[in-house]
Amino acid sequence: MWFVSGVFELVHSEGKSRLGRLSTAHGMVETPVFMPVGTQGSVKAVSPLELDGMGTQIILANTYHLFVRPGTEIIKKAGGLHRFAGWNKAILTDSGGFQVFSLAQLRKLTDEGAFFQNHVDGASVFLGPREALDIQAALGSDIAMLFDECPPWPADKKTVAEAVRRTLLWASVSKNHETQTVTGLGQLRFAIVQGGGYAELRQACAAGLVEMGFDGYAIGGVSVGEPEEEMFLAVEASEPHLPHDKPRYAMGLGMPHQVVEMVARGVDMFDCVLPTRLARNGTAFTADGLLNLENACYTADFEPVEKGCACYACQNFCRAYIRHLLKAKEILGLRLVTLHNLHFYAELMRGIRAAIRENAFSGFRRSFTARFKTPNKQVQETE
Repeated sequence: MWFVSGVFELVHSEGKSRLGRLSTAHGMVETPVFMPVGTQGSVKAVSPLELDGMGTQIILANTYHLFVRPGTEIIKKAGGLHRFAGWNKAILTDSGGFQVFSLAQLRKLTDEGAFFQNHVDGASVFLGPREALDIQAALGSDIAMLFDECPPWPADKKTVAEAVRRTLLWASVSKNHETQTVTGLGQLRFAIVQGGGYAELRQACAAGLVEMGFDGYAIGGVSVGEPEEEMFLAVEASEPHLPHDKPRYAMGLGMPHQVVEMVARGVDMFDCVLPTRLARNGTAFTADGLLNLENACYTADFEPVEKGCACYACQNFCRAYIRHLLKAKEILGLRLVTLHNLHFYAELMRGIRAAIRENAFSGFRRSFTARFKTPNKQVQETE
């Protein structure tokens, strides 16, 4: 049986920016919210205790990867992903559709689903809309994403239109497919709007999904290699056709300034690997932009990564020490940068929510965007 135990409440808005509450089987999530990515059921280099300590409300886990390893049966026997991973707050699981997109050389698409070889041992795998929901029910996540077809960028209109057709077909199958989570708790279902850079296709996809009726809607096919402006246009083409009383989720986004801009365009939920991925390369986020702590200029810099930051790394260590750890390949170095980066994103979202609550988001947006230097800005200012 498929039943829903969550509801979205729109608390306040300023322009298109929205303050909301999403009820899930594992607690309330205040939006706008950033979801750290825990592909294998673990956010890289940090513990659930540390995530909880920085105020993380919800994490994302990867359906495909967990299905391949350790396997659905192991997680079912453990009592579901929450118990298996030691995380008692909300979890969103993606559908595996993006992995089908990224494994383009190893898969064959049909209207039934995708046939492909998995990346671990090359074994043949079939994943379709029913299978994706069955796996997510076995994982026991709070939010299950529908299986979709994510077209590449760039792609011609015919290719994207076919992806939209198949996404709507699979959504219809998903709508009528009943599951029971391993935990016995309700599981929300979010549909995914595709359409590439074609506004009319995004409108058609959104309209079709909304007519079917789901618990939330994601904007997919963004952050797949397109220029930033194209990313913004894709969101702008999708958002007006999504319900006001349901959460909106921009998948795979993004850099801090992109998150701020997407909130201004009416998006409520975000995820991205950048806070942890860049940390493993020694790069830290600050209000002024990115710092590569492996650079020689930090050899004798005894300031924290960011002045005024309350994270564990900044409260206890200096840039010079963290650089030393990174250069010496000590695991603590990448852990400290990861903790800082995730804390930075958590603080960014708290600041956004507070600004919307106080009708001050437009000013927050201006000041943040003016101060935060993207890599392009940093290059331009040094040329």
